[in-house]
Amino acid sequence: MATTLLLISIAATASSREGRFPNPAEPLDPTGARDAVRSALPDRFRIAVHRSPARAAAETAAAMGLATQEQAALADLSHGAWTGRSFADIESAEPGSIERWLADPTQGVPGGDSMEQARRRVGAWLDEVAAFDGPVCAITHPMIVRAALSHALGLPLHATLAVDVAPLSRTVLSFNRTWRLQSLGLASESMPS
Repeated sequence: MATTLLLISIAATASSREGRFPNPAEPLDPTGARDAVRSALPDRFRIAVHRSPARAAAETAAAMGLATQEQAALADLSHGAWTGRSFADIESAEPGSIERWLADPTQGVPGGDSMEQARRRVGAWLDEVAAFDGPVCAITHPMIVRAALSHALGLPLHATLAVDVAPLSRTVLSFNRTWRLQSLGLASESMPS
């Protein structure tokens, strides 16, 4: 039995372009929507497609022409009091707070989730997916892709924060007795059919 999991990061939003913590109700920006329409998905990954409950994930899937199942485990971190705020604004109001958060991802932002909570949540979902024989696709958020990498590969959470996860990038994991990283951050043009 073998599983191949394709993790697609949501298309660009204003927050991702402007350096702000995202809001789950935020839509794709016009360029992100256009890029998602142009992003093809190999047919083999169209059978079992899951997505985050966030609006940007739903819009990414719709733009790609995908029928999806909403999956709570794929939801982005709750950014609590930092939701919608720019990194610069937070640093100005709370000097050093972002640096402290990045240094210890087991701690959440004020009133939000920690990366450890996300790792446990998406890890439980990955354990379920591992039992599926075949290809699975998930449209989610950069922080959740990082949490999935931490769980699947046993990476320390702080190490995954050094991994850039661009809009619409694709990360492929496979499971056959253990999780393995097949590719990281592929663009749609590089995906095998």
